[in-house]
Amino acid sequence: MSSMSEEQSVKVYNILDQLNIDYIKYEHPPAHTMEIIKELNIDTEEIHCKNLFLRNSSGKIHYLLMVEGSKQPNLKQLAKQIGSTRLSFASKERMEKHLGLKPGAVSPLGLINDEERKVQVLIDKDLIEIEKITFHPNVNTASVTMDYKDFEKFLEWRGNKLSIVEI
Repeated sequence: MSSMSEEQSVKVYNILDQLNIDYIKYEHPPAHTMEIIKELNIDTEEIHCKNLFLRNSSGKIHYLLMVEGSKQPNLKQLAKQIGSTRLSFASKERMEKHLGLKPGAVSPLGLINDEERKVQVLIDKDLIEIEKITFHPNVNTASVTMDYKDFEKFLEWRGNKLSIVEI
């Protein structure tokens, strides 16, 4: 593991500890897609969340969309729902600039690198009803599972604009 990615995950664990958030950490081979997560058969018994980093057509607004792993979001419908111009996937350069993350490691925990809190968080309403949620700790060689209520505490601490959407 490169020191930069190790640094990323240590930063995440330190913040979760400071916020008194309990989590279970699973280390695994690199997993940069939901398919690989499934193949690894990591026994988290929880919802592994798919995180998509999006931008509007002008590139001035960025969104982090969180959905249950098997869902395929319709970006045209989502743009209409949130009152945005056309949405598309943001480049890896934008992802690094705004979340400090590399493709394949996109996670809401990357919001710790969004110092100016410019990235807007979109959470599919199906996720807010689950008990536990799992995602990468900003590296794709591990996953963390926490109570959804604790994840809400993290989001509140972070302070990014948050909207619940229907995917």
